Amino acid sequence: MKLIRTEDAVGQVLCHDITQIIKGVTKDAVFRKGHIIREQDIPVLLRVGKEHIYIWENNENMLHENDAADVLRAICQGEHMHASEAKEGKIELIADIDGLLMVDLDGLRRVNSLGEMMIATRPSGFVVKKGEKLCGTRIIPLVIEKEKMQRAKEAAGEKPLIQLYPLKKKTFGVVTTGSEVAKGLIQDTFTDVIVEKLGEYGCTMTAHVCPGDDAAVITQTIQNMLANGCDMVFCTGGMSVDPDDRTPLAIRNTGAQIVSYGAPVLPGAMFLAAYMPDGRPVCGLPGCVMYAKRTIFDLVLPRLLADVPVTAEWLAGLGNGGLCLNCDDCHFPNCGFGKGV
Repeated sequence: MKLIRTEDAVGQVLCHDITQIIKGVTKDAVFRKGHIIREQDIPVLLRVGKEHIYIWENNENMLHENDAADVLRAICQGEHMHASEAKEGKIELIADIDGLLMVDLDGLRRVNSLGEMMIATRPSGFVVKKGEKLCGTRIIPLVIEKEKMQRAKEAAGEKPLIQLYPLKKKTFGVVTTGSEVAKGLIQDTFTDVIVEKLGEYGCTMTAHVCPGDDAAVITQTIQNMLANGCDMVFCTGGMSVDPDDRTPLAIRNTGAQIVSYGAPVLPGAMFLAAYMPDGRPVCGLPGCVMYAKRTIFDLVLPRLLADVPVTAEWLAGLGNGGLCLNCDDCHFPNCGFGKGV
């Protein structure tokens, strides 16, 4: 710190708040710590009795907190988002669209491990709405070494730490397996659930077939839906390990690559994820999707709509946080379900 005449302080950085007290009127900061003094600020400082003030000495190797915060902003900011104005070393990123928020968690940890700076985000892998905050960044000290901010850039890597992927309004087909449904012995109540969930994202069902239990017929049904332009296919029924459950075999026989048959999520352990060679997903949905409030399907669906790959590694990581408590008053996604790291 350095004490200088107020008249000589233009362009300098305040080391402390400047408070004005008027009895019965105000007691508040006229200028905050870190404020860069302007010519028009000099009369105000003199009126509150500050003929001398403490400032940070200029140092070409240091950055002011707001300038350093902008470095963090650049590290984080991907497409479809905008930044707030820098204030007291803080910048926030705001969503410009509804989309799937994805955070580079490894890069985030590396930057936050450097100290004297922080980035706090919303949970990765969940849908956010236009206008919502995505993250907040802050520089802890008033000034920070330029070299440390360079290290932050290197720790983050070349790509932005935060990405916001648009959700596409896709078409889908539903294959309702089971001879009991095909013969009309029981009513299909599963498809309505799928239509409702995807309808929330503006998606449209363009095909629905009940082919019974014959694996070859199920396979052909899936292939026909894809040939007719469905962006996604969901198969219901026949997803357990019973010998007469043919759906996993039928999906495999379409030529789809199975990502995983099974997921460490309850409800939803018997979920099957697969992709056709052209990248279109074919999924086998366990029966819990029909009756449980929230399941593996609620975690997977935003990825399918944003074209973010569902991988075996990601599915395996859902075990931490993958237990839904089935609360009477469901607050998903504002709960711990699916938020393990």
